[in-house]
Amino acid sequence: MIRYYVTDRHQGDVVACAARAVRDGVDMVQVREKDLPARDLFNLVCRIRDLAAGTKTRVLVNDRLDVALASGVEGVHLPANGLSAGRVRPFMKLLGVSTHTIEEAIAAEKDHANFIVFGPVFDSPGKTAVGLESLLKAVAAVNIPVLAIGGMTAGNADQVLKTGAAGIAGIRLFQMD
Repeated sequence: MIRYYVTDRHQGDVVACAARAVRDGVDMVQVREKDLPARDLFNLVCRIRDLAAGTKTRVLVNDRLDVALASGVEGVHLPANGLSAGRVRPFMKLLGVSTHTIEEAIAAEKDHANFIVFGPVFDSPGKTAVGLESLLKAVAAVNIPVLAIGGMTAGNADQVLKTGAAGIAGIRLFQMD
C-alpha cells in the first residue's frame, strides 16, 4: 500500500510532520503550500527533501515545476486544472495528478502520469465525497496506481484498498501534531 502525505502548514508544523512521516516510512510527501512565495516554498521543499534524503520517501512539489527543478526533488504533483501532465513529463522522474472524474483519470494516464490521486472519496472539510463506487470505476479505468484522498482514516483504509486502489493520500491522516 502506497502512503502519500500532503502537507498543509495551516494545520500544523509540516516540517515536524514530514520528519515523522519519513521516519514512519511514508512513500511520498507532496509539499502543497499553494500560497507560499517561491523563495519560501523552495526553502521548505529543500528542508523536506533533506529530511527524506537516504530514505525511500520521495518528495513532490504541488504545481511548481520551477521549484521542483531548482530543489532537485523527484517530482511534481499537478492539480486537475493545472499544467498538462504531458508538458511536465519530460522534466520530471515522478509525476502525479489530482483527479475527480473518470475522464480526468484517463487523461492523466494518457499524459504519462506515474499515478493519480482520486477523490475526495469520503466527505472532508469543504468537499463532497465522490464515493467508493467512483473510486472503483477510476481504478478499473486506468493502468497506473490510483491513490484515494478525502476523509481518509485508518478506519476506512481497508474499504479503499478493497476497490483495488494502490494506496491512500491525505493531510490530516499523516499530519498529527
